[in-house]
Amino acid sequence: GQRRPIRARGLNERAMARFLGDDWLLPALDEQNRAYFTAGELMVQACRDCVHAQHPPEDLCRACGGHDVGPRRSEGRGRIESIAVVHHAVHPQLKPRVPYAVVLVSIDDAPGVSLLGNVVNAAPSQLCIGARVRVVFEEAVDPDSGERLFIPQWELDPSDT
Repeated sequence: GQRRPIRARGLNERAMARFLGDDWLLPALDEQNRAYFTAGELMVQACRDCVHAQHPPEDLCRACGGHDVGPRRSEGRGRIESIAVVHHAVHPQLKPRVPYAVVLVSIDDAPGVSLLGNVVNAAPSQLCIGARVRVVFEEAVDPDSGERLFIPQWELDPSDT
């Protein structure tokens, strides 16, 4: 099967093309990351014994060593902690996207969890450390399994004005 975008969706449910393009590689799913990429909402792994949140997901809790870990829904809002603006494409498919920003976002309801991603619908010059963002999802279909994937990205949070 051919990889193809469906639409990106977030709290505002508007459609858009995949940020990195239709032919960009999709994540390989496994039991630990499946909920993160298929739920359609931001999921972080949490320990059911001590409630510690962590990312990326692992077989055991990094805080207490417990094995009862699983996905927990996040509201998908956070704060930009770091910004890297890419000016030189490291791959030919990225050339039309430069400059673009890659951000590290601390997740409000998952202390200690930070996620990397792109900020869509905003020029790098509009971003600053401390800016509030919310998750949006780019939908794609896994060409091997046919599963719908939801790739987390970020956009500036319009409720934070």
